[in-house]
Amino acid sequence: MPDRKAHNPDWPWAEKFRISQAVQVGDTIHVSGQGPLDPEGNIVSDDMAMQSRQVFANIRAVLAEAGATMDDVVKITCFITDTSRYAEYSAARAEAFPNNIPASSTVTVTNLVLPGMLVEVEALAVLGSA
Repeated sequence: MPDRKAHNPDWPWAEKFRISQAVQVGDTIHVSGQGPLDPEGNIVSDDMAMQSRQVFANIRAVLAEAGATMDDVVKITCFITDTSRYAEYSAARAEAFPNNIPASSTVTVTNLVLPGMLVEVEALAVLGSA
């Protein structure tokens, strides 16, 4: 059986959530849902596009800890709180994946874990799949 390894960027705020930002088993990396938090743990704004860009920046940082890139992402699942702002999220997603477009699902939810969060995205990556 392949080894299991946790990957966690050095984000001081992350310890209070008591999760691994990603867990790798073999070549597969499961990235926990990433919110629009800056390195200090603050929600970046109340703008869907800016929050979405931060979410993808956080996914990029977590993947880098595992030696992966956005091109290795094969599937994402997005949770948004306002379907009418989906186009803003979608534009940020297109920026985040200019080369290899992953499979994608989007779910509308009433709210997310922290007040003010408009978007959260989890990802599945496979090393060398690019």
